[in-house]
Amino acid sequence: MRIGIIGAGNMARALGGGWVAAGHEVVVGARDRAAAAESAGAIGARDGSIADAAGFGEVILLALPVAALDEVLRANAEALGGRTLVDCTNAFAPDFANPHGPTTFPLSEDAVAERISATVPAADVVKAFNLLAAEVFQGPERSFEGRTLTVPLCGDNPAAVGQVAGLVEDLKLRPVHAGGLARARYLEATSNFIVGLWFGGHDVRAMFPPLESAFAVED
Repeated sequence: MRIGIIGAGNMARALGGGWVAAGHEVVVGARDRAAAAESAGAIGARDGSIADAAGFGEVILLALPVAALDEVLRANAEALGGRTLVDCTNAFAPDFANPHGPTTFPLSEDAVAERISATVPAADVVKAFNLLAAEVFQGPERSFEGRTLTVPLCGDNPAAVGQVAGLVEDLKLRPVHAGGLARARYLEATSNFIVGLWFGGHDVRAMFPPLESAFAVED
């Protein structure tokens, strides 16, 4: 599959490197061509401009800061039409002014994936890969406590969700369709919440029992 990656940071390298290893053709595009060349070279991909990546990929990974999305999407809306856009972004940053310290992460907006879809309505947006840091995807571990790491996907087009599910499996991860794009905002809020807990030194995994122990009795 042809994959375009817009952005040249850690997530571009982590996911792009896995897809190159799985046999996909990948072009990394960024406004800073030197950064694109460095990231692409590190993972065995081709480098180019943002327009090059947008025009190349059947699937496009948006791996850039939320603040840059609007400009990039509007400038490349025609090329992105008819593509599957994978949104791995999160709209938060440490709030150092908070009295509780930088372990709190206020959301700068509630529904990034929905905004992307509204900006490029001819594309199919799938929210994925936003819950974990790039280093987790780049690392060798794919199973924790005997359970394969799961990647929830939110999107409205079954074909687009299926494309992304295949790319998740190519990384030796387990895809789960978590609902339509309207549910992506909950994935974004979940990331905001759990990252704050992790930075506070709390084991988020210990807060949720395994499926066989998760039950409730109707009131």
